[in-house]
Amino acid sequence: MTGEKGRVIGLDIGGANLKASDGERHSVSRSFALWRDVERLPMVLRELLSGFEPISAVALTMTAELADCFSTKAEGVERVVTAVQAATVAPVYVWQTAGEFVSPDVAIEFPRLTAAANWHALATWAGRMAPQGSSLLIDMGSTTTDIIPLEDGFPVATGFTDIERLQSGELVYVGSRRTPVCSLVKDVPFRGRLCPVAAEMFATMDDVFLILSEADEDPHRCDTADGRPATREAAFNRLAHMICCDLSEVCRDELTEIAEHLRFTQRAIIEEALRKVTEYQRRFPASVLVSGEGEFLAKRIVQDTFGQQTSEILSLKDSLGPEHSRAACAFALARLGRERL
Repeated sequence: MTGEKGRVIGLDIGGANLKASDGERHSVSRSFALWRDVERLPMVLRELLSGFEPISAVALTMTAELADCFSTKAEGVERVVTAVQAATVAPVYVWQTAGEFVSPDVAIEFPRLTAAANWHALATWAGRMAPQGSSLLIDMGSTTTDIIPLEDGFPVATGFTDIERLQSGELVYVGSRRTPVCSLVKDVPFRGRLCPVAAEMFATMDDVFLILSEADEDPHRCDTADGRPATREAAFNRLAHMICCDLSEVCRDELTEIAEHLRFTQRAIIEEALRKVTEYQRRFPASVLVSGEGEFLAKRIVQDTFGQQTSEILSLKDSLGPEHSRAACAFALARLGRERL
């Protein structure tokens, strides 16, 4: 489409995160609460893309169309596509779940195929790592987990829209960071009894993994439930609020026990979806590809679910590095764009 080989940049726009990659040396993941400040999207994208110049083309996918600043997905698709066009002078091509890049006009005309297509792009490219037989791709991000069945390296999902994928188990709306604690449980163990949790977003799974030392502290990151730093100490305080306490009323060992319960509950939800998806495949998956911010958890879930039958686990983090794995959909788009545009 571009008529020449060049620096194609993959761009994955979510409602809470922006991810960009050149498919080679550089990938970037940036928090951006689009629903709070959608008018700034073109400016933020321009700044993000400036770190990749010169750019010959932008390969785009999105999940941001579901953000509640848009009345419909069609509106969301159009706003996101036009924001990207406003952010760059390079030509823009959009990935659809039909398995091809299309022009911005076509992407806007057919929003059902454009919406939430990032998983399909990742599976199309990453499936090459498992070119024979049945396999799975598990991409666990900050907000959701995708479980994508593959046959001979190609995605064979039973669902293509969000609602179809939720029903099939191929989309699980839990992630490694942004999932509110109150969406997972109604109560937690506390001092020998069950204690109901507050129906408030006082804490997220980000806090759980900080408390359990499974996520790195970052005092400069404040995209947390209360806007305070992503540190272990602040996470203890946020989790205490879930049982309407502060750190003067509950000890850290008790909060660690609650965090372990929440981790177990989250894993059980994903394990159930994984079993559901594997029932659709004709053969036991010979390999499982894992990627995303929650790759560490995805590995354990595969091992626990399949037990002694554990498939070969192929880590995109190990193969590509942590930054590329975190922005795996953008990385895959850049690679696909280099081949097809």
